[in-house]
Formats: sequence, structure tokens, C-alpha cells
Amino acid sequence: MTSDPAQTETSARRLVRRWLWIFVVGLVLSGLTAFPLQSESRWLADAVHGSALGAHFPSLADWTTRIRDGLAETDARYPFLAYGTDWLAFAHLVIAAAFWGPLRDPVRNVWVIQWAMIACGGVIPLALICGPLRGIPVYWRCVDMSFGVVGVIPLLIVLRGIRRLERATALREQPLPAR
Repeated sequence: MTSDPAQTETSARRLVRRWLWIFVVGLVLSGLTAFPLQSESRWLADAVHGSALGAHFPSLADWTTRIRDGLAETDARYPFLAYGTDWLAFAHLVIAAAFWGPLRDPVRNVWVIQWAMIACGGVIPLALICGPLRGIPVYWRCVDMSFGVVGVIPLLIVLRGIRRLERATALREQPLPAR
């Protein structure tokens, strides 16, 4: 039984777009949350200290307090340093915009997906190398690395969908055999 190439193509395109939007929304949210770090760190420290989590994991409670205090002190004395995280947020938004191409024409812009997969893989050595240099606890480095691991999952699904889309398009465009 052979499936209809047009139906397969439509299904693959829908799958690709759905997972691309999930990835883009994740990038945008990640970027937007880099702007209000000081208030977010206050909220996080309060949440950890006000829950059983802080009691069971005192090192996590200490770490969230250190983050909150470090951001508050830095912002009070050197507010211009927050400009670096503003650029981080902006970079997330710009990277998200790069996915406009794959959303419009995933086959032609598959390189964006491949590039993003490389970037996700790069998160791991960055966390492993820079984390210890900056005094980031091991468990927090694991959280950081999880962004690369979790981020690559929708991209792998998208890449697989693009390959399906390529095959279905090729079948649809294939000339009918002469009789």
C-alpha cells in the first residue's frame, strides 16, 4: 500500500512547523526572561526558601540567595553590567527570527536547523569549561546543559520531518512512467 505523496507532504510540513514554533517560542521566552534577572532571582530565592526544596537542598537555597544578592549588588554598583544580559536576551530574539526561513521553506533552509543543532551541542562544552571557571555549582551546570539537550529534541524531530518532506516532494514531482 502506497501513501499519497501530497498527503505525506502536508503531514510532514505540519509536523515541521509545529515543532519549529515550539522551538521558536522557547527561544523567545528564554530571551525575554533574560531582561528582568534581578526580579526573577528575587522570586526564585523566595520560592526556594519558602518551600521544602530549600530545606531538603540547602546548597540550592544558598545558591539562589547568592544569585539574588550578586545581581542586586552588581546592579546597585555597576548597572551597566546588566547590558550584557540585555544583549543575551536580544541574541535569543534574533536567533528566533532566523527560524522564519525554515518556517516558510523548511527544505531550502534546512541549514538553519543543522546550525541550531550544532549550537545546542555547543552548550555542553561551554557549561563544562566555563562553569567551573565562574564558580557555577555542578547541579546548575547540569541545568544549563539540559537546555542544549532539550533544545535538540524538537530540532531532531524537525530534521526528520524535513527529510520526509523532501522525499514526499520528490515523489510528487516525479514524472509518471510512460505506458
